[in-house]
Amino acid sequence: MHGMASPISVRTSPRHPLSVPRSSLVRSTHASHLVIRVADPLFPCAKLSKARAVVAAVMEVSKAPSSSGLANRQPSKEVLETWRSVNAVCFDVDSTVCLDEGIDELADFCGAGQAVAEWTTKAMTGTVPFEEALAARISLIKPSLSQVEDCLEKRPPRISPGIADLIKTLKANNTEVFLVSGGFRQMIKPVAFDLGIPTENIIANQLLFGSSGEYAGFDPTEPTSRSGGKAVAVQQIRQDHGYNTLVMIGDGATDLEARQPGGADLFICYAGVQMREAVAAKADWTVFEFEELISELS
Repeated sequence: MHGMASPISVRTSPRHPLSVPRSSLVRSTHASHLVIRVADPLFPCAKLSKARAVVAAVMEVSKAPSSSGLANRQPSKEVLETWRSVNAVCFDVDSTVCLDEGIDELADFCGAGQAVAEWTTKAMTGTVPFEEALAARISLIKPSLSQVEDCLEKRPPRISPGIADLIKTLKANNTEVFLVSGGFRQMIKPVAFDLGIPTENIIANQLLFGSSGEYAGFDPTEPTSRSGGKAVAVQQIRQDHGYNTLVMIGDGATDLEARQPGGADLFICYAGVQMREAVAAKADWTVFEFEELISELS
């Protein structure tokens, strides 16, 4: 495995305040656990448009010097034909749809940032099984319900530049959009709401809480809680809907895994936030701006 390039430099706009209503508690199949399920829709539309619950960040990207040498910076004719005929697109969320790694943000908010970020790097480069990295990270954080809600209020997810326009263009072409993430639904639902993606099109992990809001683990039955889980999720999406052509877009090794028979036909590496050389080198197409993808759909 190639070593990971140093993260690109990013300058973002200041965070904006976010008002998050109390989440509803829905009892899970675990007798002693409660699962947090955020009310849907998450925010009133008028309030969302006024306060911008999910912040679109302005950023400047300094591309890694080695990026210009990637053979897949210019897509082949076959790749373009597949992209233009796509029926469904599955997006990774952290460092793709959003600028941040959600679990790292939650960890930093809860005072465990550095230790958790190290595990995130291991997970994204594929050097440890994803389930091991997920369990290690969440055990370091052990967030309560109130901490999750406070984090969403004080550190709302930040949308990557251009992603809203790309999703709008895909929808105009009658292409279905899914969010497939190793992160947590509680952190992703505000993003989906802001981008107009239905909650049923979210495949992600689920935090569990006790009756007093204390941390009680996460749901191990979610496919994205383990290595190879995104591939399984994408295969299930394709099987359930009968899509002829499906594309996965992301930045990590777990996203690359989704390109396999019965799953994604293409893997497009988005390196606009994190440039992971080992992943980018194996992608069908590597892009640094979502406009590159939009221009080929026009």
